[in-house]
Amino acid sequence: MLQAIEKYLIYLRSVRNSSPHTILNYGKDLQQFTAYLSPPEEKIPALAKISHQIIREYIGHLHSQGLQKSSIARKLASLRSFFKYCVREGMLKENPARLVPTPKLPKRIPSILSAEEMNGFLNQLAAPERAVDAKLLPRPAGETRPAKRGTSDDEGLLLTRDRALLELLYAAGLRVSELTGLNLVDMDRHEKMLRVRGKGDKERIVPYGGKAQEALEAYWPVREQLLLQSGPGRQRRGPAHSEAIFLNYAGRRLTQRSVGRIVKKYVRLANMNWDLHPHSLRHAFATHLLADGADLRAIQELLGHQSLSTTQKYTHASIRQLMDIYDKAHPHA
Repeated sequence: MLQAIEKYLIYLRSVRNSSPHTILNYGKDLQQFTAYLSPPEEKIPALAKISHQIIREYIGHLHSQGLQKSSIARKLASLRSFFKYCVREGMLKENPARLVPTPKLPKRIPSILSAEEMNGFLNQLAAPERAVDAKLLPRPAGETRPAKRGTSDDEGLLLTRDRALLELLYAAGLRVSELTGLNLVDMDRHEKMLRVRGKGDKERIVPYGGKAQEALEAYWPVREQLLLQSGPGRQRRGPAHSEAIFLNYAGRRLTQRSVGRIVKKYVRLANMNWDLHPHSLRHAFATHLLADGADLRAIQELLGHQSLSTTQKYTHASIRQLMDIYDKAHPHA
């Protein structure tokens, strides 16, 4: 079974073009399952010996460990995908995980900021003198800087970069991994278009608007400065960083974790009690387009969703916002 798992992970990497994060999680899930199948001093059973009853018992074991339903559902999905691969490769005749039902998950509607709230939040970054003092903006934890630096000038560089990346997240509805993966060649600055690589390395073309264009034009000189002050060591880091659109103080590609910290930082400095994260701007992008009459299938294409059902959750969010407006505004609500 261990050899089959190793081949499966290679298949995910080389054929499916799965992200390193996905491969890591699938590997951990399968490793946990094999640990359950082989207590100390016992051998892992052969693939053909694993039945749907064994998988049901494993799911029950996860329940007894207090694991959340969403985590159990993901682990079961990992098993289904692995055994499906084994059937396709002729290692098994049927998929034993196919007969095990997925735990029922509560339908979660994403929390969405209104268009007014989102505009107010982003406009604060465009006019920091009226909102938060740029000199008081701390850098995200983990973002490196050169030893010699100033204070307000450096923070001004950060603010300009951060405004550009937040505007682009909202303007194009990007996943944070798509944002940090953008290179200069992916952007058509004249047509205001992005070539985005989404899940499974699938490409799509996404437009962005005037506010994002304005923020990016202010950022380009900052980007050049970040490259210059990164020093001669930048050349040894290879083209992967010098081609990236968004850079940190060391002239390296900005990480997904840093973007998450940046969003949290500005929410805190704006003194807003919001549970905002990078994906929230993607949610807002889709919901606001839908509220203004955009076609659901067009939004599906812009978001890069494979299934329309994934996009349809935003219709529930829009209905909920309408109900909130009704309850607040209607005299007989």
